[in-house]
Amino acid sequence: MILSQLIQRMASVQAVKTLNLPADGDIEIRGISYRAQAVEKGGMFVAIKGRNADGHDYIPVAIGRGAAAVVTQRPVSVDLPCIVVADTRRALSSAAAQFYQDPSEGMTLVGITGTNGKTTTAFLVESLFQEAGYRTGLMGTICCRYAGKRAHSPITTPESLDLQEMLSDMRQCGVTHAVMEVSSHALALSRVADCRMDVGVFTNLSRDHLDFHGNMAHYWATKKRLFTELLATGPKKDRARCVFNCNDPRGRMLREQFPDSGIGVGFDPENPVSAEVRGLDLSGIRATIHTPKGSFFLNSRLVGHHNLENLLCAAGVGLALGFSLETIRRGLEAVARIPGRFEVVPDGAGRHVIIDYAHTPDALKNALKAVRAFKPKRVITVFGCGGDRDREKRPLMGEVAGRLSDLVVITSDNPRKEDPEAIIEEIRHGVVQSCPETKNPLKPLPSGHKGFCIEPDRRAAICMGIRAARKGDAVLIAGKGHETYQIFKDRVIHFDDREEAEAALSRKTQEIPDHG
Repeated sequence: MILSQLIQRMASVQAVKTLNLPADGDIEIRGISYRAQAVEKGGMFVAIKGRNADGHDYIPVAIGRGAAAVVTQRPVSVDLPCIVVADTRRALSSAAAQFYQDPSEGMTLVGITGTNGKTTTAFLVESLFQEAGYRTGLMGTICCRYAGKRAHSPITTPESLDLQEMLSDMRQCGVTHAVMEVSSHALALSRVADCRMDVGVFTNLSRDHLDFHGNMAHYWATKKRLFTELLATGPKKDRARCVFNCNDPRGRMLREQFPDSGIGVGFDPENPVSAEVRGLDLSGIRATIHTPKGSFFLNSRLVGHHNLENLLCAAGVGLALGFSLETIRRGLEAVARIPGRFEVVPDGAGRHVIIDYAHTPDALKNALKAVRAFKPKRVITVFGCGGDRDREKRPLMGEVAGRLSDLVVITSDNPRKEDPEAIIEEIRHGVVQSCPETKNPLKPLPSGHKGFCIEPDRRAAICMGIRAARKGDAVLIAGKGHETYQIFKDRVIHFDDREEAEAALSRKTQEIPDHG
């Protein structure tokens, strides 16, 4: 790729100042990198200022590794071409798309944003694509997978360079239809700025990531950019469609803003895609789905009203892309489970143990309501909150847990650089609003009484919650879901909630009594 082509693409979206360019500007660029240590000879280094490090400080490293050009946000003294822009993240996205020849333009791409439900909806959409007979790709929180390849996802939406490279590889592997989760960080940091999407989905909005966005107004404005900017511009703008969950008030606002391109879904029959519930319990969801093309009966093994919303969003995508109702039905029903999303761990003693990724007040409320919907005798919740994240949500999650549980075991999540006990104390402030502390959680509380306890060690807390459960009780282990690690200030350890729950359930203990 010639440098002048990359400069032209970067200049199409922001002002560009070039320094030290040769007269003809024709320098071959063999690769692009935003990590100085990854630069290869003949590559272009894009210096990005992050939260913990500034790429401008590593320009000498990039040059030492053979960089042929650098992109910066301020003039720097170097003896090679330097492209100065206002926003190097935006420059990285446009340069990467140009370098990989805009791979998303030639495939059907669905982007899903919202606070909760992105992963489940993405898995459902992938299943629709597969049922329709297409070669598929998925990029999200749990993994990225396509054409027999699978990679762990360190973040929900990859950096723009990694994203364009992956889309390019998908194209080479014959992928025709891809679905991706679009985080608010990805929208704010221009990771998806050059992804050409055919359908955008809004699942819901509730409190999350305010450590990054500052307030809900900015968070909401960032989420809206998927529809107001990405889908409204580019080569697909005239045919792009939107799917909005109108159970959420902001979904209804978006539906009113995009009356022509938007499809509203929800429980209200006034929505073009709506659901009439026939049965909802631990075995799954049974509902009649009504659409402008007709109705069909859905028998899904997913659990909870919140998952019915996700199913409706995926059905909306199928309709937006012209799939038959039978293809949509089969695709939705083919998804039996999503790792760490209301995942049931079998127990022969009659206890219902559930692993869920819920790590926001709204997600925890939805998970607990879903648990209560199948009428267990008691609900026991084991959860914590992550460190170095929005502190104000901690007492809110504590209040939700205390109000909707019979016994709460407060523990650690990923404390990161914070003191685990300080995080727990902030959670406790919310829990005490609705239930008192109990010194012996294994001793049954009198009928109708609630209690909470504190166990900072997550392994011990999971064991305690399961040991406290009797036949007919439900144990919700919330916060980490599919994650297989726990992050502390000085180390990262292997930790899997499902493994820990299975180990606690398999320990040889006395027979679990019932509530009689």
